Amino acid sequence: MTLHTEHLSHTGALWRWTGASGSGTWHFVTIDGAAGEALSGTALMRKLEGNARGFGSLKVKARIGDTSFATSVFPSKSDGGWLLPVKASVRRAEDLSAGDEVEIFLEV
Repeated sequence: MTLHTEHLSHTGALWRWTGASGSGTWHFVTIDGAAGEALSGTALMRKLEGNARGFGSLKVKARIGDTSFATSVFPSKSDGGWLLPVKASVRRAEDLSAGDEVEIFLEV
């Protein structure tokens, strides 16, 4: 079993999602285009290798500005891209709010 490390970059808008009950708010950047295709390819390889994770997610190390964090990206059923959750501590550290263009660096 050989897992290779892939380095990707993507720029996208930070957007806010609120749950149906209005109680939960999450912020995401959608990763699509070439970076999204690369993530889909990696997910397929992990599935074929028997290393797939729940919900089709992939563990990543992400960096936005000077802030690095570990998280998972999730496939987006609505647009075929991937969703990167951006937690409040990262948004505060990088002074980000919904609508801002965000450059992301990923290690998968």
